Amino acid sequence: MEYAIETFSLTKIFSDWWGRNKVYAVEDLNLRIRYNEIFGLLGPNGSGKTTTLKMLLGLLYPTKGRAVVLGGDGTDPKISARIGFMPEESYLYRYLSARETLDFYGRLFSLPARVRKMRIEALLDMVGLKAVANRAVGTFSKGMARRIGLAQALINDPDLLILDEPTTGLDPIGTRQMKDLFLQLAKRGKTILLCSHLLADVEDVCDRIAILYGGKIETEGKVRELLQQTDKRQITTGAISDTAVEKIKQLVREEQTDCVVTSPMDKLETFFIKTVVTAQQQSQPTSGAVSTTQISDFLASASVKENILDKLVSASVSQEASMEPPTTEQVTPVESSESKPDEQLLSKLAEEAKPAKPKPVVRRKKVRTEPVKPKGIEQEQIEKSILDELTGRSTPADEDKKETGNPDGDSGDA
Repeated sequence: MEYAIETFSLTKIFSDWWGRNKVYAVEDLNLRIRYNEIFGLLGPNGSGKTTTLKMLLGLLYPTKGRAVVLGGDGTDPKISARIGFMPEESYLYRYLSARETLDFYGRLFSLPARVRKMRIEALLDMVGLKAVANRAVGTFSKGMARRIGLAQALINDPDLLILDEPTTGLDPIGTRQMKDLFLQLAKRGKTILLCSHLLADVEDVCDRIAILYGGKIETEGKVRELLQQTDKRQITTGAISDTAVEKIKQLVREEQTDCVVTSPMDKLETFFIKTVVTAQQQSQPTSGAVSTTQISDFLASASVKENILDKLVSASVSQEASMEPPTTEQVTPVESSESKPDEQLLSKLAEEAKPAKPKPVVRRKKVRTEPVKPKGIEQEQIEKSILDELTGRSTPADEDKKETGNPDGDSGDA
């Protein structure tokens, strides 16, 4: 259990129609990926990256060798339930909405309904698709489809996340958001195996990488150690005068070497993000996906302060509170009158029976006072019994019904 993924001479040979060996997709692959590590699997097209991922997941059987995933076999349902997979192409049901798609994958993992609902809303908010959650995924752009693909890979809160070209089709802000998410997941203790042709993204997030060529590992190691140029030195200073620059160059010449003095430049990604963030702060409208930097609550560590569930609960409570004033204003004039309590209740019920009152208000009040709302003759009988019990007589009720144009009492509707 020292490694999350370990392969032993893993080999996959694709044969032709006659059964003859045709292509060595992966050959004698010995790979070791530690827990809580972001590992990058790189290589040109046809180097065996996707084939390796499929063998780890049990989607392809190796010609020889074996792979150990999370201490077991990737085909074991108990192991596969702890894996999240995002394929290179998002194979989604185009007529399902984003919310229905996540619910479908949650059911495949046998998640309880309450857990599914919580995770679906949290993931939609995390990937920036909450505003279009009810749109069919067939109408999504490629970048939006990749976002929902990432959400489905995280629906089961996996221990191992296998991602094949996760940032393809994403805008620069979505790419930056995705990379920040990977770093946060690694801090929480998850293991990530990442395949990508965008080397700048791999450089930003991966701890170690392996470069494949022809199905074999050409080089492997830590990103910092592989990229560092030990035969050169780099010095960054603040704004200095030309005189100081000449002195530095003179010192360098005395060391029998040359130097180049230039002004540093920002990355285009950084400049792009700054520009878009400025536009977002000005509340400019957009019809695309909304980028967010929040990680889902069930994926976040205990140190994350903001809880999306708390926001949802507080929002529902505030909505209920905002509905109270209309009822209070309607009842207040009755309570402020100088009549007796029995007469107040009598006038209140009489007002409910008048057709001139707005129906929504009447319906809301009746739901609060009576769990089951009777209709027709049963309604009048209940109101009459309440009046008789409060006043001790039936005459006022009969007189009230005569005033409303129903001299026969309870038989009026009949």
